[in-house]
Amino acid sequence: MDRLGIFGILVLLAVGSIGIVNAQSVKPVQDIVYTAKFVCGSIMDSDGPLRPGHYETSIDILNNKGYKVNIVWSAVINDGPTSNAILKNLEPENSTGISCRDIKGVFGIDTKEMLEGFVLIKVPVSSLKGFDNEQVIPDLSQDASKILDVHVFYSANALETLPHEIAVEKISFYIIQDGNHKIPKESFRKLLDVNVPIKLNDVLDVQETVRSFIATKYSLDKNDLDKIVLRIKDTSISVSTMLDDHAVSLHVVQPRMAS
Repeated sequence: MDRLGIFGILVLLAVGSIGIVNAQSVKPVQDIVYTAKFVCGSIMDSDGPLRPGHYETSIDILNNKGYKVNIVWSAVINDGPTSNAILKNLEPENSTGISCRDIKGVFGIDTKEMLEGFVLIKVPVSSLKGFDNEQVIPDLSQDASKILDVHVFYSANALETLPHEIAVEKISFYIIQDGNHKIPKESFRKLLDVNVPIKLNDVLDVQETVRSFIATKYSLDKNDLDKIVLRIKDTSISVSTMLDDHAVSLHVVQPRMAS
């Protein structure tokens, strides 16, 4: 056999061996995995890692296929434990959600402490079954991102309570006399106003409210207040909505293949 023939055989053997190695190294896809970041709880001081506020995460999962999809989810706390896996069955074109309550629940946490970490949502490829329970083998190069829609909704609120209506009573009054000489003269017999937050349907002692305001503003004690003569002109109540220091964001999770 000439040298050219021997060289050709060696090339064929080399190509064949590479093909065998590649075939052995390529492992079938076992799971389609979605990884969602979560932030849950409250930060009451400036020590971080985020600004003070109340943080919530909601993970929404939609099965947009025409067959049932089994999902297995677990949570991992940063520098902490991993939860047990939770199995859920999603019927065709149905959805489910994972909230901070669910995440804290799998760890047995019922406080407002801050938790950060990740939720792993796995779709076992072997669990994909059609209407007749036949195995569904999706074209993973095209269909992987179409099996589930996973959206993560984050919200943060720097206020102690949710926005709500508050009532404010405006009291207009005059200072007629000051036997202490502690109140500036320019405030005498001049129409003054004080705004007081109140609860709806509360009964307010207007005279005492104004006297308390004056005592605080001018550092007066009880004896000083006895020498103050006031006249209330009128009162009015207004209702407004408490300011909302609230932020939201939405993230769409892309899948990855796990062997």
